[in-house]
Amino acid sequence: MEAMESSKIFTKNVIEAVIKVSILGVIVVWTFQLIKPFMIPVIWGMILAVAVEPFIARVAKMLGGRRSLAAVLFVLLIIAALVIPSVLLVMSSVDAVQGLAEQMQNKTLVIPPPPAKVADWPLIGNSVYQVWQLFSTNLEAGLKQFAPQIKAAAGPLLGSVGGGVIGVFMIIISTAVSGVFLAKAEKSSAVAEKIITRVVGEKGAEITALATATIRGVMQGVVGVAVIQAILSAVGMVVVGVPAAGLWAALVLVCAVSQLPPILVLGPVAAYVFSVAETTPAVIFLVWALFISASDGFLKPMLMGRGVDIPMLVILLGALGGMMMFGIIGLFVGAVVLAIMYTLFMAWLDEVDQKNVELEEGS
Repeated sequence: MEAMESSKIFTKNVIEAVIKVSILGVIVVWTFQLIKPFMIPVIWGMILAVAVEPFIARVAKMLGGRRSLAAVLFVLLIIAALVIPSVLLVMSSVDAVQGLAEQMQNKTLVIPPPPAKVADWPLIGNSVYQVWQLFSTNLEAGLKQFAPQIKAAAGPLLGSVGGGVIGVFMIIISTAVSGVFLAKAEKSSAVAEKIITRVVGEKGAEITALATATIRGVMQGVVGVAVIQAILSAVGMVVVGVPAAGLWAALVLVCAVSQLPPILVLGPVAAYVFSVAETTPAVIFLVWALFISASDGFLKPMLMGRGVDIPMLVILLGALGGMMMFGIIGLFVGAVVLAIMYTLFMAWLDEVDQKNVELEEGS
């Protein structure tokens, strides 16, 4: 009789537990679906806030300790730096497309013939020369001949433009989120440390400090190097008179942040310089482009590992793997996660070694 009663109680408890867990699971899934659209801006905002917090602290000190004002100024500055060039770029692009369409409609579009130097380019020179010559002598025939290639390139081009616009809006939202975190930096840091401590135990403070240092290290080693390379590229292109140097520099920035060599952009630019400039400045620009592309070899070791007590290779692998999985945000999230796992693994090894030493001493 008692066994039957115990079985009923056990069954009742199991059913109640299953119902509670199921309800909790449904709530968790719904909550995740609700916040999913905002996860990327929030994560980006957290990373940005951690990366620039030392700078904001110095600015707040200059403003008499008014951290909220410093955070607001930072947000407004970043948004202005993004919105103004984006609007100007869109307006200039629209004007250029409209002008091109009008010239094509009126049949007044003239493409200058290719310089003879183009045919001397290695590998692609002859093909480029022939295509360029075709478009300069008979534009309509060139458009008909290469219509499939033009249509195939138009789709990805428009998609990349749309993605760029969405990316700008995402960064604006993330910047606003980072401003909230920066205004309440101490409270945000305390909450983050409390959550991490709840998850990993007494090493919460150590893991929090490691994550902070890793984010700043990756910001210096990836974004910092990319900005340096983009600025150097812009300087070189302005000196030799490359049209739309700012746009090419922006492409260099994208390549560098994506861990692609800047020579992918600077190579074609150098080829253009060889076709329109004298040999000496063209060679100097090519050397400058190669130097910029190779500069991450010594800039990243100097900047990326600064303030992070883990191998630079761990940060780099985490950043690259994260980028391949999650895009730009993965640069930072991947490096943080891999650095944390590395630290936990090394702590576990040290703990095992310590226990072995204690056992040997006890025996």
